[in-house]
Amino acid sequence: MPTFDKAAAETLLSTVFAPWVQDLRLSIEAIGGDSAVLRMPFSDRLCRSNGVICGQSLMSLADTAMVFAVCAAAGEYIGMTTVDQTIHFMRPATKSDVLADARVVRLGKTMAYGSITIRTDGDERPVAMAQTAYALLRESK
Repeated sequence: MPTFDKAAAETLLSTVFAPWVQDLRLSIEAIGGDSAVLRMPFSDRLCRSNGVICGQSLMSLADTAMVFAVCAAAGEYIGMTTVDQTIHFMRPATKSDVLADARVVRLGKTMAYGSITIRTDGDERPVAMAQTAYALLRESK
């Protein structure tokens, strides 16, 4: 089985994702098995007027992290599209980098399901938790 490693993930991050996702300056903290951890560095540009990191950026972080977890579980990049994403915001994130720990719950032939925990750097308490589902766009042979 092929291996989807950090180098492959970094290439994917800079080539496949939309420019505005690249503008989030995400980095791969860890990848392997059926999981991936991505970091989103703090920026005032991600905050609402009250200094809280906006939910839209957290949802994008979660969605992107799960793409990498699915690729790690599959051992290669698979085209996919988000079918469902549910997120629960549990507390505000302010003035800190944010980490998304994405784990594949089930990887099937046509669908993948995952769970993501988002937290601020240096604090294990969750900021948000997301559940996702993806349609896998494998080429038919």
